[in-house]
Amino acid sequence: MPDDDIHAFVPGPRAHIEGQQGGPLSGLTFAAKDLFDVAGHPTGGGNPDWARSNPVPTRHAWAVQRLLDSGATLIGKTITDEVSLGIVGENAFYGTPVNPRAPGRVPGGSSSGSAAAVAAGICDTALGTDTGGSVRVPASFCGLYGIRPTHGRLPVRGMMPQAPSSDTTGWFARDAGTFAKVASAMLDEPIPSALPSRLVIAVDAFAFADPEVGAALQPMVERLRAMVGETRAEVMAPAGIVQWARAQRTLQPSEAWLTFKDWIERDNPRFAYSVARNIFTGSQIPETERQWAQLVRHEARGRMRHLLAPGTILCLPTTPFPAPKRGEPLSVASAQRDRILCLCCHGGLTGVPQVSIPGATVDGLPVGLSIVGGPGTDATLVVAAAALAAG
Repeated sequence: MPDDDIHAFVPGPRAHIEGQQGGPLSGLTFAAKDLFDVAGHPTGGGNPDWARSNPVPTRHAWAVQRLLDSGATLIGKTITDEVSLGIVGENAFYGTPVNPRAPGRVPGGSSSGSAAAVAAGICDTALGTDTGGSVRVPASFCGLYGIRPTHGRLPVRGMMPQAPSSDTTGWFARDAGTFAKVASAMLDEPIPSALPSRLVIAVDAFAFADPEVGAALQPMVERLRAMVGETRAEVMAPAGIVQWARAQRTLQPSEAWLTFKDWIERDNPRFAYSVARNIFTGSQIPETERQWAQLVRHEARGRMRHLLAPGTILCLPTTPFPAPKRGEPLSVASAQRDRILCLCCHGGLTGVPQVSIPGATVDGLPVGLSIVGGPGTDATLVVAAAALAAG
């Protein structure tokens, strides 16, 4: 077992399961976020009371089984933000994994340990989940490739839920070749050679990010423009990114409350204050607010259909700034979280696939450029990311 000197893996004995010999991913290793069931090992969900309250699984989650069947070897389960309710990667019970690309900074969450393990070279790929940005944000902060697939495309069986109308399985890789191999296995389709033919630049998203981030990403945008050809600038969210984010921050917490309600009422589990606050907030959202948010979701999905006609991709900064410092006061961290979620809300709100691509830095800290496509165009995004890496 590789050493874990960055505190990426959950404490205790590490799971180790050999992949099927001769599969397309033979020779690769992977880790699984501690939201995925691994037979014979407790699913902790980043909270000690969750593991104590739920039986040890007897079968692997779909995503774990898929990678094992494809030949990859599991080397352990990784730390997550508590019950996946976090975006910066800090966990009050198990600690914060080190960001190998930005020491002293958070790794991003909630798939914090998975991103850190891949960035440190401990494993070749790792499973994460993405509801409100939990793969895309750590991919940006740790300088990795990361994907949020089309919502509903991949089974989430054996994956601890949070908000089912937004939950997805995702994964990370350090290089475009490994990322494409894993994507082909997970998506069960070959990665095509054809590139998209049109590019939309989301000008409101770039304006929302720090100016230094936009400047750092500009060379990647220019390479993407040259690669694709036809390009136009558009506002992604005419009603405002903040309005879209408010809708997602209404739907996601209210669903999370319903997910965890019975467990909370039965066992009165311990939570960090910020997590307890978010769950309580979700329990207090009135039906009128949820109905309004559903209307905004309907509007946002229509806007994405308009922008993402066949052959079209859209680009935007993955995060508005690089990884913040570890241990920021709660008031500072909450404001950072709100800005991060504004650039991630379209994923859970509309269900479109998104790939975060590394390649830019601000003061030496990684930031990612994201490309977004219409539902089902996951493989097209992967080939576009590989072409951008090539050059």
